[in-house]
Amino acid sequence: MKRKLLATLAVCFAVTATLPAADYTVVEKEDQIEIETPQLHAAVRKKGYVSGVAAQSFVDKKTGMRDAGFGLDIVDWIMEPGSDESYRSQLDPELVYTFGNLYHGQRPKRSIEGPQICTRARELQPEVIRGKDFVAVRQQFRYRTAAPGRKTGSLWTQVLVFPLGKRYFLSMDRIDAVNDSEAMFLRIDMPGHIRHQRGDTFSKVYLSYHGEIPSNEFFADFPPDEKFNFRRDRDGVPQRMIRAYQLRDPKTGATGPWLAGMALDPAVVSEAWCHQRGYVCMILEFGERPVRAGESFSAAFIVGYFDSIDEMNQVYDQFKGHTGLEVSPAGWKLTN
Repeated sequence: MKRKLLATLAVCFAVTATLPAADYTVVEKEDQIEIETPQLHAAVRKKGYVSGVAAQSFVDKKTGMRDAGFGLDIVDWIMEPGSDESYRSQLDPELVYTFGNLYHGQRPKRSIEGPQICTRARELQPEVIRGKDFVAVRQQFRYRTAAPGRKTGSLWTQVLVFPLGKRYFLSMDRIDAVNDSEAMFLRIDMPGHIRHQRGDTFSKVYLSYHGEIPSNEFFADFPPDEKFNFRRDRDGVPQRMIRAYQLRDPKTGATGPWLAGMALDPAVVSEAWCHQRGYVCMILEFGERPVRAGESFSAAFIVGYFDSIDEMNQVYDQFKGHTGLEVSPAGWKLTN
């Protein structure tokens, strides 16, 4: 009897050990790539408003909730501090950067290279990478406009990895530069902006360098440097760089999970906005350190759904300290 039981257990163990990982599906369409795992649904646009995960496509299957903005890890220009006022007439209008207003605040900044990828690249050719227990997307774009005296052609690379069994994805944005700058940075939306009508889509914002903020703080417009603004040169490097919003069902008012964006090396973030300008604007800028032509800089992120701030902190601490993300069919890994 004992031998029979042990033999049965051995067979059960063998069957369990050889079961394949939970499956995923990838559907490639003319305008986007759709990714389905047991935990998430997401789409990556090929045409139109591109970069990152497409607006309203990121669905948490545990709760049925989806992102409330214009997309996640959405990418803009390569920039640096300083004003473009002295040569503004020579700029492509898309590169002009005004300041001293509700949209951009008081701090002078200028574009080195453009266009704004999300709105003006128009079309990308994302590459799908399939692994045993993950699916990934890699996409690139060479900037094609530049400020006077600057070259065009810096390369933006984005990698998105969707691991099975997780309610989040990992991402990386990297710039391989063709210009010199004493303080080059890349501007992105992280995790993404929040569209709302008097807080109907979210109940709170959480900023690891500030704390929890109720939605009623965002009922009226205010500039990015008036409140809830983070600057590395003023505030130092925080223990964690987590920015999240707690979703709310606009029809029922029911509270959902947190949708968080985490910069895994907090020291790479030079400025982070969280202000109201018709929507909650969650811009993040990383880099703002000397870069020479031929060099590169990058940041790695986790973006996804969490049931609590404690859960966010635990995941952050598990992966903290990385700035790069490499992927091949054999696997993925975070790098420095």
